[in-house]
Amino acid sequence: MKILSVPLALLLSACASPAPEFFGATRTEVSRDGRQYVVLQKDERVEVIRLGYAVRGDHQAIRATMIELIPAVTGCTLRDATLQGDSGEMRGSLNCPA
Repeated sequence: MKILSVPLALLLSACASPAPEFFGATRTEVSRDGRQYVVLQKDERVEVIRLGYAVRGDHQAIRATMIELIPAVTGCTLRDATLQGDSGEMRGSLNCPA
């Protein structure tokens, strides 16, 4: 039996694959509070992906950070009612300046 060794960086990058609707989106990698995130923007849609593991008690703060990243990275306002997802990945619609 042959065991293949896959580098950890390759595994983590696979976790940051965008949803199909975000193929071709503008990708921004951000570090906040010791965590890595990927923000993808395509037109007036946004996806935020957290990289790495999070322990049970961290999810609420991570989700808040992900929401804060949206206007900071995109320059647009999140349409709150459109936000879906959790502390691993979330998507929503934006209101962007003309």
